[in-house]
Amino acid sequence: MEKPDEIQKLIDEINFRKSNPKNYEEMKAEELSKELRKIMKFEQESFKKIEEFEKTQKNQDLVQYAKIISRNTTGREITQLQETYLRKIDEEFLNKK
Repeated sequence: MEKPDEIQKLIDEINFRKSNPKNYEEMKAEELSKELRKIMKFEQESFKKIEEFEKTQKNQDLVQYAKIISRNTTGREITQLQETYLRKIDEEFLNKK
């Protein structure tokens, strides 16, 4: 069984991402592509951990909280990143503004 500290650690990691957003506007399309891969990988790993916590944790309210903030935080970050990425592709490669 996982310790409650493990789920709290995941929650802290998600909250850290939320409180320290990157300035995607200053990045080039190639950098944005790498960032998009990173956040999607983080999202997958977070959901995998949460699935394990659902099986092992006694405090299911904490698990549900982790699931909600993970989905909301990473979803918002991915959406913001995708919008910026598509705009940068237009500007850098298709010369549209």
